[in-house]
Amino acid sequence: MAETGTGTGTGSGSGTGKGVTAGKLAINVQKRLTRAQEKVLQKLGKADETRDAAFEEMVARFNKQTVEGAKLQKDLKAYVTSVKILHDASRRLQDCLAEMYEPEWFGKEEMDALTEDTDTLWLDYHQNITDKCVVCMDTYLTQFPDLKARIAKRDRKLVDFDSARHHFASLQKGKKKDEAKIAKAEEDLGRAQKIFEELNVELQDELPVLWDTRVGVYVNTFQSLAGHQDKFHKDMSKLSQNLNDIMTKLEEQRQLKKDGTAEAKTEDGAKSDEANHSDSACSAPKCAVTNGSDGEVPPGFLYKVKAIHDYTATDGDELELKMGDVVLVVAFDNPDEQDDGWLMGYQECQWLQKKALSAKGVFPENFTQKV
Repeated sequence: MAETGTGTGTGSGSGTGKGVTAGKLAINVQKRLTRAQEKVLQKLGKADETRDAAFEEMVARFNKQTVEGAKLQKDLKAYVTSVKILHDASRRLQDCLAEMYEPEWFGKEEMDALTEDTDTLWLDYHQNITDKCVVCMDTYLTQFPDLKARIAKRDRKLVDFDSARHHFASLQKGKKKDEAKIAKAEEDLGRAQKIFEELNVELQDELPVLWDTRVGVYVNTFQSLAGHQDKFHKDMSKLSQNLNDIMTKLEEQRQLKKDGTAEAKTEDGAKSDEANHSDSACSAPKCAVTNGSDGEVPPGFLYKVKAIHDYTATDGDELELKMGDVVLVVAFDNPDEQDDGWLMGYQECQWLQKKALSAKGVFPENFTQKV
């Protein structure tokens, strides 16, 4: 077993074509076999195993740190991907609105600029969290593969050290002592111990430092993410308010046009009603009645009102009004039936012509004024 600590020979065979001589290959195979035998003996309790509880705790923390770092990196990249998806959806939505927005509508230029500013804001946000957060995590995790390989190498060298130690001890305890073999075994043990301890000391220095760096990495990553999120949402809020203002102005523009059209129609209707009333006055002079003429007013007559807006009846007991119509207001038969803002009455012309008591109806007071 002493030969496990050597491996200095170059081998007499020719190269394998991959930079490894046949001698080195044989030595590596022998090392693997020796390590495997040593591990079996240790598991069976036939050979003691060098243990370092403090170092094992460092390795456990390293493994935990590796898993957590990999998960954070994965979730952070998923978040950045989601931002990209949201950006694409936002751009399509903004482009759709910009395409539908007609040139004569209010704020067409502002709308186009808003579309560009929104796209730029998403681009900057995506780029910033990629550069400042994802790249930071990627750099942090590049340290782990090398350390993992060196930990595995340290474990292998520890097995070599134990194997050399056991071999040296067995030669010393043998009945027939071969001083040359003992000296060679002692030399191999020293070499194995030196290689192991160099690796062990390096890792004992580096692993605690790496463990402590995780706090700074997490702080920098999430502070940077929070800062960029805050700026993005504040700037996006301003753009959203601008969009809301443009939409409000557009609706006001539409309402003004609508009101202008309605006013023009009302004026035309008023002229037509005046002409109709003029004709009615000529053909039916009885429309002009006085409050004092008992024979010309209905029972319970109170006063006259004139329609200042058209009103379309929505129920059978309501009067249909055209702007300019005169209504003879009468008292309700049952005052409890009167709703606030509503009056009871007869169209003046219909009353004068028909005197039908059943022709009365209710109408909204705010569509009329007293005459």
